[in-house]
Amino acid sequence: MNVPNRITISRIMLIPIFILLLSYPFEWGTWQVADQAIPISHLIAMIIFAVASATDWLDGYYARKYNLVTNLGKFLDPMADKLLVSAAFILLIALEMAPAWVVIIIISREFAVTGLRLVAAGEGIVLAAGQMGKLKTVLQILAIIVMLLHNVPFSAIGIPVDMILLYAALVLTIVSGVEYFVKNWNVMGASK
Repeated sequence: MNVPNRITISRIMLIPIFILLLSYPFEWGTWQVADQAIPISHLIAMIIFAVASATDWLDGYYARKYNLVTNLGKFLDPMADKLLVSAAFILLIALEMAPAWVVIIIISREFAVTGLRLVAAGEGIVLAAGQMGKLKTVLQILAIIVMLLHNVPFSAIGIPVDMILLYAALVLTIVSGVEYFVKNWNVMGASK
């Protein structure tokens, strides 16, 4: 249980707090920004989500810099990412802030890639995330943050940046998923 793995576990432990903030109707008031009233619970949830997302970069950086990459970390890190992002998207559907069909495609891709990784792991092969997959994750995180902020500050100028980021993330989710399967299709054929 090294430092990067502890950071990853702290990210996992933030997820229930994040879920609670968006699931329970806390009466903490709103933060008025231009024409938007952002519930304080959404603002706090966004901060927790942003901090948890930043720990993804931090644990990876620390593990590589100090040569602390472990099998536990290789398992926990992507799982923590998928749990955090999936929880956020599902809650955004419940809050009627994200279209369900988009979230279904995004989460389905994550299940499919995880399944391929499990098959590869069974064959002793570690499949790393590609650059497009990493960019997809960044766009998903940015979309979630802007949606939790109710598109502030962009709502003041009438640009739906939250939806632009979401649909850009959707496109990259599909493209990176197809790329990932095409690149690693041989793993399926080699599976016993």
